Amino acid sequence: MTRFVLVAGTTETAKIDGISAAGADPDLRVHTPSADAELIEYGHLVRAPVVPVSPTGCPTPAAVTRAVRERVGFETLVVDAGLVEPTGAPTVGVGATPGRDVRDAEPVPTAPGAWVAARDLGRNLPDDELVVGETIPGGTTTALGVCRALGVDAAVSSSLPQNPVALKREVIETALAASDLDPGEAAFRPRRAVRLLGDPVLAVVAGLTAGALESGTDVILGGGTQLLAAAALVRHAGVAEPLTLASTTYVADDVDLATVTADLDCDLVVTDPSFDGRDDALARYADGEAKEGAGMGGALLLADRANALDAVADGTLEVMERIGTPHEP
Repeated sequence: MTRFVLVAGTTETAKIDGISAAGADPDLRVHTPSADAELIEYGHLVRAPVVPVSPTGCPTPAAVTRAVRERVGFETLVVDAGLVEPTGAPTVGVGATPGRDVRDAEPVPTAPGAWVAARDLGRNLPDDELVVGETIPGGTTTALGVCRALGVDAAVSSSLPQNPVALKREVIETALAASDLDPGEAAFRPRRAVRLLGDPVLAVVAGLTAGALESGTDVILGGGTQLLAAAALVRHAGVAEPLTLASTTYVADDVDLATVTADLDCDLVVTDPSFDGRDDALARYADGEAKEGAGMGGALLLADRANALDAVADGTLEVMERIGTPHEP
């Protein structure tokens, strides 16, 4: 059996101006992970006050993942990796608390314990295969921090059409100084890397993945450069079992996934949902917004396996209409 696992959390790094488009504005951004979990679990909101959209109205990737679930069918599990706002979706806790600003000296103090608890969870899940996704605004910046701490040469994508690379690098340079850490100094010390330069979602995804792989479960990391950083953490923890990163063409067109996945001995699968050339809100993906998130790449791989990829676009529009998200451009 295949189970879809959504790891949902927050980091105050998302409050940095210009870092993220995962939410209509900074005040609503903290609700995005909670809303994504509800949307994937139920197909509509339960407690979250607003459907996550970008400032221009691009729908959350969770709508795509939900559309795939409605057509393919898969079991789900939501792991609370430091949610600020409550979610109506049932969750499993692993002791993670919301992440602080990555520029703080220790932005993820619960990372080591959450990693261990998530590893135990991954070891004990009864499934044959896990597809692991994430939802955390600001997560591409903390992913860059983790890669720098590990000494992994990887660029990171963005939910914004124009990736604010210079801003992210400036933030991480400040973070390295605050944590008194040189680039590469945390190589093969992954829990230290994520504690000092990461976010709680990365700690939980990496721990969960490590535990599942060690127990013989196949794992697909459904995401972009954030889950590439999680893969790096897993490899730096000494876990060598086969691992797959499933992403979208929108991320692959933005950054070089192939080189880093090869360096980490991970398989790469890139799926195109064919949102380009449309005259609705999904066209914003082709314009460079959102790109990935909430396990979208992994869900698209499952849709492709089931020969249901052609139905994803219309299915996503149906989800958007149901939840009251405008689907005109």
